[in-house]
Amino acid sequence: MASGQHAAEGAEHEALALVLEHLVSAGPVHKTPDKLQPGTSDHNAITPAPISVQGHTHWWGRFFPGHMESTLDRLFAAHHMGNYVAVRGQPGKRIFESMPIYVRVGMHLLFYKSKEQSFLRYKSVEELLQTVSVRQGKVYDDESDPQAVLEHIQKFIATYSIDTAELLQPDPSKYPNFNSFFFRKLRPGARPIAEPDNASIVSSCADCRLTVFDNVAASTKYWIKGDGFTINRLIGDTNLADRSFPPGSSLAIFRLAPADYHRYHHPVGPTVCGPTRHISGEYFTVNPQAVNANFDVFSSNRRDTLLLNWTPKGAGTPVIPVAFVAIGAMLVGSIGWTNANQGTSVQRGDESGYFAYGGSTIVCVFPPEAKVQWDLDLKDNSANGIETMVRVGDRIGVSNA
Repeated sequence: MASGQHAAEGAEHEALALVLEHLVSAGPVHKTPDKLQPGTSDHNAITPAPISVQGHTHWWGRFFPGHMESTLDRLFAAHHMGNYVAVRGQPGKRIFESMPIYVRVGMHLLFYKSKEQSFLRYKSVEELLQTVSVRQGKVYDDESDPQAVLEHIQKFIATYSIDTAELLQPDPSKYPNFNSFFFRKLRPGARPIAEPDNASIVSSCADCRLTVFDNVAASTKYWIKGDGFTINRLIGDTNLADRSFPPGSSLAIFRLAPADYHRYHHPVGPTVCGPTRHISGEYFTVNPQAVNANFDVFSSNRRDTLLLNWTPKGAGTPVIPVAFVAIGAMLVGSIGWTNANQGTSVQRGDESGYFAYGGSTIVCVFPPEAKVQWDLDLKDNSANGIETMVRVGDRIGVSNA
C-alpha cells in the first residue's frame, strides 16, 4: 500500500512538473533551443508579470454584463487572479492588471499555500525554474539571427506600448540582441529628477509599481505575507542589519514589470557607495501573487545588497546608511551594476544598474534615524494593498532627520 501510494505521488509530481514546464517556457526544456527563434515573439505566456498600462480585454465580458466589470475585478483580485495598481496624479483611478489565465494557474500552484504545501516542495521544480531562467537569459543574449531579434523587439514594443521616442536609441533594428533592448537607455531628460538640489528628498529608483511602509510590521500586515520576513534575512547580513537597520526601519518596494524601463537609479544623494553583497537564491516570481503568499519570496531569491552612505543634510553632516537590495526573479538571472563601485560618490537620480529580461524588484531600507516621511498618497495606497505606478526620479518621500 505504501509503495503504491508513493508511486501515485511520484506520478502526480511528474504530471504537475510537465504542466508547470509548459506554463513557464515555450516548450520542454530539453527540446527548446538556446537561440532566439523567428515566429515565437509573443510576449504573454512567458511573461511572469502583468501587462502594465495598456488596457486588457476582459474575457469574462462575454458572460457577464458590462456594468459588472468592477465587481468582477474585485472578486478576481480577492482570489489572486489579478491585482490593482493606482495611477499617480489621477486620484481614484485604478488599473486592474490581469495575466493570461494559464500563467495565473501556474502561479497559483506555486504560491497559494506555504512552500511545504505548494508545488515548490519538489526540489525538481526549483531546479526547473532555475533552468528555464538561465536558458531564457541565453536566448535573449543570442545575436545569431538579427531578423528574429528585430521581430521579438517589435512585438514587445507593440505588446507593451513602448514609447520609442524617449529612447536614446529609438531604432529597434540597432539592438544586437533582445536583452540590449530590454535594458535600453533613455535619452537625457526623459526622467526629470524631482527637486534635484534638495538632498533630503527620496525619489523613485525605477519605473515601477511602488509600495512604502513605515516599518516591517506594516509591510507584513498589508503586503509581504511570507512567513519569517525580516530585514536580517532580506539583506543577508545579520551584523549589518542589527547595527544599522533596527526595528522601526522603513521600506520602499519597487516592482518592475516587463514593460518598464529596466535600468535603476540611486534613490538618494549625495551618497557614497559602500560594499555590495551577492546572495545566491532561487528564481521565484516577484509578482504580488507570490509576495502576498505564505512564504518569503524576497529573502529566498538571488539578490545583491548595496550599502549607500547618504548625507541628507549635505557634506559634513551625519551619514545615514541605506540598504539597496536588487532582487532577481523568474526569467531574471542577471543583476548588473554600472555605477555602484565601493567608494564611488553619486547623486540622486544617477544610474546605478540594470536587470536583464523579466520582472524584478528593488527593496530600499531606511533606518529610523533617517526619519523618512513617505508621501501620503503612496502611504494610503500601500495601506490598502495597492501599488502605485511611479517613474524614475519622482518624489516619493523626504527625510526629516
